[in-house]
Amino acid sequence: MKGEILHLHIGQAGTQLGNSAWELYLLEHGLGPDGRPDPNAKDIGDQGSFETFFTETSGGKHVPRSLFIDLDPSPIDEIRTGNYRQLFHPEMLISGKEDAANNYARGHYTIGKEMVDNVIDRIRRVADNCHSLQGFLIFHSFGGGTGSGFGALLLERLSTEYGKKTKLEFSVYPAPRVSTAVVEPYNAVLSTHSTIENSDCTFLVDNEAVYDICRRNLDIPRPSYEHLLTA
Repeated sequence: MKGEILHLHIGQAGTQLGNSAWELYLLEHGLGPDGRPDPNAKDIGDQGSFETFFTETSGGKHVPRSLFIDLDPSPIDEIRTGNYRQLFHPEMLISGKEDAANNYARGHYTIGKEMVDNVIDRIRRVADNCHSLQGFLIFHSFGGGTGSGFGALLLERLSTEYGKKTKLEFSVYPAPRVSTAVVEPYNAVLSTHSTIENSDCTFLVDNEAVYDICRRNLDIPRPSYEHLLTA
């Protein structure tokens, strides 16, 4: 039996990366936007591969084993009303009432601290329904307030409650050319310091490198964030 993996998408960057990632997972597994098998999809081979990323319902629908978390309600609301609104379980879309305002401290010590127990409870419920949870894939940014502050806080809690489980990060590192806030370097330093002991491996996505790929390899003269996500 294959083990299960739980995806955690934190903050706006994590949420947008998650949207692109699950779009790819659906194509790879031959599923439609509602999580049901796509009759036009090519043969994908091993049917047992579904259980690693998806939970199958009694009606034959595959629900992603993932949580989307943001202190700002807007990015999560886009998922609730977007193309994949029928794919994700509503309880796995967790949003706050105000954003972290690009402030690590708000995400880690104030607003995020009020929300972390609820998130851990949802994670625990998903983990309890797994036969053999192998670990977590965590998508977030090091520059935003939620991605850096709340991401570091959640990793600390995961290390306490699931110390033996593997925790892999896919993190967007800030770059001057595509910066959205002047405090991004501070958030990145604080987040790196907090997560370095709690993560088993971190795959860094450098915004500036992706920016160069868009311009040089994809011939996009002025890449936007949408281009960076799809690249």
